Amino acid sequence: MKDPIVAEVRKHRMDHTLKFKGDLAAICADLRAVQEASGHNVVRLRPRKQKPLRSSRRSDRKRGRENS
Repeated sequence: MKDPIVAEVRKHRMDHTLKFKGDLAAICADLRAVQEASGHNVVRLRPRKQKPLRSSRRSDRKRGRENS
């Protein structure tokens, strides 16, 4: 099932890409200019620090060293 809104967004994105012949730097520069011209405040949040992953105790269990 095709979503007409998604299809329209993809069409405009492809038109924009073809306008700049796929040059990503030019596409981004144009989008930044459009964003600046809009007059809206742009909020840039700091990246969140990720919590460290807990180490797996699986290897300890295999050796018979379960820590409960």
